[in-house]
Amino acid sequence: MKRVVVTGIGAFTPIGNTFSEYKDGLLAGKSGANFITRFDASLFKTRFAAEVKGYVPEERFDRREVRRLDRFSQFAMIVAEEAMTDSGIDVEKIDLRRAGVIWGSGIGGFETIEKDIEDATLNEGAPRYSPFLIPKLISDIAPGHISMKYGFRGVNYTTVSACASSSNSISSAADNIKLGRCDIVITGGSEAAITKAGIGGFSSMKALSQRNDDPLTASRPFDKDRDGFLLGEGGGALILEEYEHAKARGAKIYAEVIGTGSTADAYHMTAPHPDGLGASEVMTMALKDANINPEDVDYINVHGTSTPLGDIAETKAIKKVFGDHIYNLNISSTKSMTGHLLGAAGAVEAIACIVAINESMVPPTINHFTDDPELDEKINFTFNKAQERDVNIALSNTFGFGGHNSTVIFRKI
Repeated sequence: MKRVVVTGIGAFTPIGNTFSEYKDGLLAGKSGANFITRFDASLFKTRFAAEVKGYVPEERFDRREVRRLDRFSQFAMIVAEEAMTDSGIDVEKIDLRRAGVIWGSGIGGFETIEKDIEDATLNEGAPRYSPFLIPKLISDIAPGHISMKYGFRGVNYTTVSACASSSNSISSAADNIKLGRCDIVITGGSEAAITKAGIGGFSSMKALSQRNDDPLTASRPFDKDRDGFLLGEGGGALILEEYEHAKARGAKIYAEVIGTGSTADAYHMTAPHPDGLGASEVMTMALKDANINPEDVDYINVHGTSTPLGDIAETKAIKKVFGDHIYNLNISSTKSMTGHLLGAAGAVEAIACIVAINESMVPPTINHFTDDPELDEKINFTFNKAQERDVNIALSNTFGFGGHNSTVIFRKI
């Protein structure tokens, strides 16, 4: 079986518009939350989100591209370009038939759907839709655009599994390399769901925090007073490469992908299994795939959405899998800073694991004020401040509506 390594990274997030800025934001414990600027949210129950900052599409793309790319695809193109530049890959010197793109997006072109329906119904007579409606909104269009830009003719598709989407895309990309089908895969995910329908829909489900008086501290994973998640947007990209291929071209290597797993709760449409059944099974599967013991893991970047049920269920699952070793782990939810990027969450959180490995520093779970008596106070949730630690192995969990669970494990190399 081939080995898989990370040779390039790109990030565009609410706490940093490049990988370097994102890394600094993570380790500084920066909050990306603020009041929504993209539309008038004054009448909504939740009036804040974690938007990317200072983004003007026309400064990144020409007018024609802006018309043809939904915001989620724009984010995909931005992070893919940064990751490719970071990797130093020369497309003239690789076999493009063995280079692919596997992307994750839980929703795709949400803004395009919303805007086109609004515009179409303003016309008298039959509604008139844009010819770009369908190709802009479909989730698989992002890897299509990336492959066209770089000429990658290998595997190309999108994984759609709600908030587990980009974690599953990373797993699928790693599998394609392990099995010898590809030498290089651009993978990750992007999402742009901070729209009227996005905020309104999640609010109606009572999934979002309603802490409008204090948006900066609204996302409070594992805190007694957590009241829902903070919606975020952006994307993250990884260049996964076959180890010998990377070595042959003298690539810098950030980490190795050593294990992945995917399971289902088979329990409820939106709620996690109360005992974290699917979550414990997916971590066990990934550990077995990596051929390591639970005691080998140093850090877990948890799904940790700041919902009353989810945080408890995931903690139970970790206890079940890791036993007493849970007290030796660093655990943190970086969603406390970035918000929940839905289908892009797995990608940006995988990058957080790689940051922990390379910087020997665990990013924090910010906004902790009150201990939850239902959670074990002896667990190190890395509250409020980054902690120095030699991280050799880091595990990333992402779970999605529909009961989708995905885990990816990285190792220092």
